[in-house]
Amino acid sequence: MKEEQVIVVGAGTSGLATSACLNILSIPNIILERDDCFAPMWKKKAYDRLHLHLAKQICELPHLSFPAAFPKYVPRLQFIQYIDDYVSHFQVSPKYNRSVQSATYDEFTKNWCVKAKNSSSNEIEEYTTRFLVVASGETSDAFIPEVEGLDTFKGEVLHSTQYKSGEKYRNKNVLVVGCGNSGMEITLDLSNFGAKTSIVVRSPLHILSREIMYLLPKLLRYLPFNIVDSLTVMASKLVYGDMSKHGIIRPKEGPFYRKKNYGKYPVIDVGTAKKIKSGEIQVLAAITSIRGNEVLFENGKSHSFDAIVFATGFKRSTNKWLKDDDYLLDEDGMAKPSFPNQWKGRNGLYCAGLSGRGFYGAGMDAQNIANDIKTLI
Repeated sequence: MKEEQVIVVGAGTSGLATSACLNILSIPNIILERDDCFAPMWKKKAYDRLHLHLAKQICELPHLSFPAAFPKYVPRLQFIQYIDDYVSHFQVSPKYNRSVQSATYDEFTKNWCVKAKNSSSNEIEEYTTRFLVVASGETSDAFIPEVEGLDTFKGEVLHSTQYKSGEKYRNKNVLVVGCGNSGMEITLDLSNFGAKTSIVVRSPLHILSREIMYLLPKLLRYLPFNIVDSLTVMASKLVYGDMSKHGIIRPKEGPFYRKKNYGKYPVIDVGTAKKIKSGEIQVLAAITSIRGNEVLFENGKSHSFDAIVFATGFKRSTNKWLKDDDYLLDEDGMAKPSFPNQWKGRNGLYCAGLSGRGFYGAGMDAQNIANDIKTLI
């Protein structure tokens, strides 16, 4: 059994930031990553045209800024370059192909006992550690919902993590299920490549421009939360008008209220709204069932498709392996305590990047965790 000072589970951006902050304070640590590389969501499971939806200043990891030459909204390949430089600069060295099977707390030794399967050797490795950091991410396991008749669909079915480019779908009928940021941008990409594209929008949602999103943090410094919410809705109405005639209903609550209370992100528009309004992209109701290539919808209509892309998000598997925690994480693997105290649990347990606050929140978590561990040792 290997003894470690700190174990970080997950080599996504949150885990890398936590390890870097620990390294800066000369605190020994290891990262256990189930994939064969760090930041696998960015390196292996992101579509080609992906850019950061927020300005680069908001998305920096702790202690290292983006190069000045990088554009305001950093594209995927440049972001990967930034992460590569980050890992090298702070000498972060994950252990790859380690899938954590269990983590239990020993009351007698006051340590966490972690078992991880090494997929290269097929052996179970055992570790003990005083401090355990869950940084396995909000985007852990791809989720495709159960749809009646999906197994009868004769075309291609894929999750957004498998989608790369719309090039091969030119002149094909493609349905995107899911209207979050990934779903909206994949829909735009498909349309730009000449696919006949439709998107399922089941629930009300806010659409905001990048410019609106860039101004919001500045407004929040000077104005109350509810005032900023109201101003944001007004700005959205001015930019996008009434989208209900195109199948998109604006929620009654403001975007920040929905984010805080329901975890619902607004859509940051990169051109999809214009194509919806022009009719190039069709908005459809919720799916009821699938029969062969025909997809049936709640409003009684049906359409035929060559491919379906599920941009339906992720599930977290933390509850399958993390034991002896009834305080820090909920059943879905997200932090239970309220921000800004969501990063610290009990008995040396922490979490990073599980508060739903993006890179900025994950960076704060990483620094808080490293500083707290420093005081305890």
